[in-house]
Amino acid sequence: QVRLVESGGGLVQAGGSLRLSCAVSGRTVRSGDMGWFRQAPGKEREFVAAIMWNSGTTYYADSVKGRFTISRDNAENTVYLQMNSLNPEDTAVYYCAALRYSSIIFRTRETDYTYWGQGTQVTVSS
Repeated sequence: QVRLVESGGGLVQAGGSLRLSCAVSGRTVRSGDMGWFRQAPGKEREFVAAIMWNSGTTYYADSVKGRFTISRDNAENTVYLQMNSLNPEDTAVYYCAALRYSSIIFRTRETDYTYWGQGTQVTVSS
């Protein structure tokens, strides 16, 4: 019933910016929290950012804090990840994910999330 569709990935030079989008269908996730993860070649999937859907409160991994911004548009049922000052180390497949509920605390573990997008490739050249 729940579907997440990502877009916005691409190739940019170091210091550039990209904006990722994740369209969500299925009204049950409108009150559920959302997160972004990424996976680089040969690496484990890691947490990037999370947002509480109802309040808009955000939380970031230390590696992206100050450079990335997660946001949501309730009317459009869409979550965004604005990425600025990109580094080659940011190169990865980026995934959006959704909880089935509104959590009391921020969730950063992959196993906490029930629904996942297909992923979009972000490549940053040096």
